[in-house]
Amino acid sequence: MSHVHQDTAFTSLGIAVLTVSDTRGFDRDGSGDLLSERLSEAGHALVERRIVPDDIYRIRAVVSKWVVRDDIQVILVNGGTGFTPRDTTPEALTPLFDKAVDGYGELFRQLSFESIGASTIQSRAVAGVANRTLIFSMPGSPRACATAWDGILASQLDARTRPCNFVAMVLPESTRCGSRDPETAPDHGQGVQA
Repeated sequence: MSHVHQDTAFTSLGIAVLTVSDTRGFDRDGSGDLLSERLSEAGHALVERRIVPDDIYRIRAVVSKWVVRDDIQVILVNGGTGFTPRDTTPEALTPLFDKAVDGYGELFRQLSFESIGASTIQSRAVAGVANRTLIFSMPGSPRACATAWDGILASQLDARTRPCNFVAMVLPESTRCGSRDPETAPDHGQGVQA
C-alpha cells in the first residue's frame, strides 16, 4: 500500500486537460471542470484546457502538440473510451506512446468495478508516456474522472508517494521512487532516471 513520505517536497506539475465530446462546451463540461479543480486543489498547475470532437485525428493533433511543450508534464484526456463507433480516444493515443502504462487501465477498471460492476468492462481507459509526458485517458463522466483522479492519479502524480510515483518519469532532475541517490533507488526493472 502506498503512503506519503513527509520528508519529500511536493512538486507541482504542469497538466493539460482535454475533453473529447461532440456535444459539450465549456459551460457543460463537468468532467473537465472536475479534473481542473482536483489538480489545482492538489497543487498542480492547469496549463491548458481544450474540448475536441470525437475524431481520432483531432485528438491526436492536440495531444501531439502538447507532448512537445516543456511546460506540460501530464495530459488528462476524458471521453471517447467506450465502444461506440465515435469512441476513438484509445486509437488516437496509443500510437503516440513510447511506453504504455498497462497497469493504469487495469487498476481503473478494478476501482470502477466497485461502483458500476461488470459494466466497467466497457471502459477502454489507457495510459502511456510520450516524450517524457504522461498521458492518461478515462471515460467522460464526472464519476469516472473522480475515480481516476482520486483512486490513481492524485497519488501517482505526487512526488511524496511511496514506494513509487510517476514524477521521476517526467522531471529529469528527479530520481525514481523518491530516492535522491540513484545508486540506492529501487529499479523495478526499468532503471533509475537521473
